[in-house]
Amino acid sequence: MKEINLKKKNSFLEKLLIKINRYFGFEIINNSNYDMTSLNKNSNQNPSVLGEKSITIPMGSLKITRQVKSIDIIFRSCSSVLMLSQTKKRIFNEDKAEYSIRSLNSLVNSINSSSNLFKKINLRLTIIDHNSTKEVLDKYNKILSNQFYETSIETLEFDKYKSFIKSENEKNEIVTDAQKSNMSNIHQSIEKSKNANDLVYFVEDDYIHQKNSLEEMIYSYEKFSTILNSELFLCPIDYPYLYFSPENTKVILGNYSHWRKIDQTLCTFLTSSKMIKKHLETLLKMCKKEHFPFEKPLHEIFKTETCLSPIPSLAIHATNINSIYGISPGVNIKKLWDDSKYD
Repeated sequence: MKEINLKKKNSFLEKLLIKINRYFGFEIINNSNYDMTSLNKNSNQNPSVLGEKSITIPMGSLKITRQVKSIDIIFRSCSSVLMLSQTKKRIFNEDKAEYSIRSLNSLVNSINSSSNLFKKINLRLTIIDHNSTKEVLDKYNKILSNQFYETSIETLEFDKYKSFIKSENEKNEIVTDAQKSNMSNIHQSIEKSKNANDLVYFVEDDYIHQKNSLEEMIYSYEKFSTILNSELFLCPIDYPYLYFSPENTKVILGNYSHWRKIDQTLCTFLTSSKMIKKHLETLLKMCKKEHFPFEKPLHEIFKTETCLSPIPSLAIHATNINSIYGISPGVNIKKLWDDSKYD
């Protein structure tokens, strides 16, 4: 990264220096005000250019060789079940519908706060819903109305997908109807993802997103896949459990956030259609038999593929306050919850 102190009145010289420095692979930063002169951006704007270069000050510029072309967001909704496998109340003690609505609203807010990003890549948001009330579905439709991208709400084909599920789980116990609904929704989501052209983001309906979540994940995916020369998985959550076992890890710089290598996550994650096709049979194991932990097949994939999570978290999992898979540390949870409210 080359640092040059420019004066505004020297416009001709400025343009000449920009051309010369760009020829040699440098960008110009004005030392007096931190403006990125060669990019025509100020210090509050993202210096990276989607599909072209990832810029981290003062680390420099990375030419992107793996461009993101599109993203399919698949939002799994079941607003009628408060907690899948616990009897404890969620943080803020609301009905499940409130978490579902706020999760969707926060996701849409994250998309809209980065609307310029989606002028370059295609975006499609699909909700797969099971047993939500008309009131909830009406709110979903209002949230999705008049958006600049393709949206749809599909009903879970429960009878179709539950037929794939073994009646007994790994503990030789009967699988509950709520778990069958969850497994069926994952199954239908994976089937839906087969039509995706590039990235796929699977989202559960109790994850409240920061406004910069989607932007950070997409820019970072381009950067990481370029560096690694391979596809990967991104989890948007800095789960508490990651701090309970002092294991060695690797930390890597994303677009703005730090990310670390992990080997476990839940079923909210971003990856590519190539990765889904590569590990399709393993992913479908989660939909056919209840494992302990439930995501065991997914964790098997992480033994050979890279999965990264951000520090601090780009979203919170709004479950019970004491859950090690719940509220992320270092996040203003109350503000995030309040900002996600849909009136």
